[in-house]
Amino acid sequence: MLRHDHRPPDLLRPLQITRGFVRTAWASTLIQAGNTMVLCTASVDRGVPAWRKSKDPATPNKGWVTAEYSMLPGSTSPRKPRERQQPDGRTTEIQRLIGRSLRAVVNFEALGDHTITVDCDVLQADGGTRTAGITGGYIALADAVQRMLQEGLLQPGTQVLQDSVAAVSVAVIDGTPVLDPDYREDSRAEVDLNVVMTGSGQFIEVQGTAEGRPFDQQMLDRLLQLARGGIATLTERQNQK
Repeated sequence: MLRHDHRPPDLLRPLQITRGFVRTAWASTLIQAGNTMVLCTASVDRGVPAWRKSKDPATPNKGWVTAEYSMLPGSTSPRKPRERQQPDGRTTEIQRLIGRSLRAVVNFEALGDHTITVDCDVLQADGGTRTAGITGGYIALADAVQRMLQEGLLQPGTQVLQDSVAAVSVAVIDGTPVLDPDYREDSRAEVDLNVVMTGSGQFIEVQGTAEGRPFDQQMLDRLLQLARGGIATLTERQNQK
């Protein structure tokens, strides 16, 4: 089976990663998966949220990592209105997913009294924005931690990140499992999964929905195996400087 963009079922969209895309950010990454473009920036602040502070003065604060996600008005057609007040339900769900995914590999004791905020802003949407946000968001997070080490905010040799994180979507199109669908494919998918994994091959989160008929265990296994291969490739790209 060849898809409308001539990819075989197990091939990712063309991937481009540009580190340091924004000079004013502590760390930043522009990730492009096909026609989807997401700008991921990481900001480092001294201190942690009030609820996160240690109640024992003798016990140091543990750090925190959080994420925000938004789609710029011009990222879709028709225009997406700005969320000036309260993010909608989809936005809230996605930014919580990104935050959970990144926190899964963080050693908060090693991070110490710091908060890192990862912002994922969609410049152009063509499917897979949340998974691109996770993959690019991890790169921004890792680069921010590296800069903290270089600037003496962390003790030399401190291991804040215990593993890497990447994510990809898989879907069933006309009965065939496919990797990294774009919007045209995703809009007619029979099954849709978002899979988040560590670089060492452990699952962090799997979100799956039967858009039409229910699917069986065999199909789920095929989709997860397809996602595993895609995430292995993404992990290799994350590690390239």
